[in-house]
Amino acid sequence: MLTNRRDFIAGCAAAVAATQLSAGRAAAADKVPVLGLIFPPADRGIPEEGVAMYGERIKFVVTGLGVERMTPEGFNAVIDRVPAAAKKLAELGAEAIELTGTSLTFYKGEAYNQQLRKIVTEASGLPATTMSNGVIEGLKAVGARKVAVATAYNDEVNARLRAFLIEHGMTPVAVTGLGIEAMKDVDRVTQDDLIAFGERVRKSAADADSLLVSCGGFRTLEIIAPLEARTGVPVISSMPHGLWAGARLVGLNPSAPGYGKLLSRKA
Repeated sequence: MLTNRRDFIAGCAAAVAATQLSAGRAAAADKVPVLGLIFPPADRGIPEEGVAMYGERIKFVVTGLGVERMTPEGFNAVIDRVPAAAKKLAELGAEAIELTGTSLTFYKGEAYNQQLRKIVTEASGLPATTMSNGVIEGLKAVGARKVAVATAYNDEVNARLRAFLIEHGMTPVAVTGLGIEAMKDVDRVTQDDLIAFGERVRKSAADADSLLVSCGGFRTLEIIAPLEARTGVPVISSMPHGLWAGARLVGLNPSAPGYGKLLSRKA
């Protein structure tokens, strides 16, 4: 059957539209989500642990606050920089933002942790979470009730973490810190040090059902599974499980097999 010119043009337009729609859907499916990370130190780059966990499945954009000391006074000195940092990440293309730094986000309790999320969202227009949220969500995901806690912190910050965990219905049966205050000193702690430290803290709390390693500056991804094998309990750690929460926030499957019980779960 012959087709007139008008019908022919209309048919072509419909075919082009269908092709564009299909291409648009394919592009959307292939789109890599972008997670913005606000780090406590000023010069922290793309997190190596995030690359190891998710490879090219996610893109990170980062900025820093300039925290020099992991103390309440050190956090108070930079906390007003959070809105500007959030705006910067939005301009860099972030689709969601995580305020990292476990102690930076728990040091004034849960209400302030939630206030920080609100500040980030209001400044950027984007959904937000914090590293403390990631830790709590991770602990709850593994059914933690009695937690042994190994930290980088001094006694004052440890006391605030203890109170924060209690706010979330958990019992911190042991909270032991390395007494680190200067941010630059975190890098001196090796993974072997952390395995030995984690084992020691777990042994001091025989009735603990989980182990939390708290400090986003510790490189812990590769030691989660070995620590779980040695301690017999699930291990939650700041940076890996903070990134796990951030991945979920941008709609990415957060599984990272091989890195402990929770990260190895299928979504």
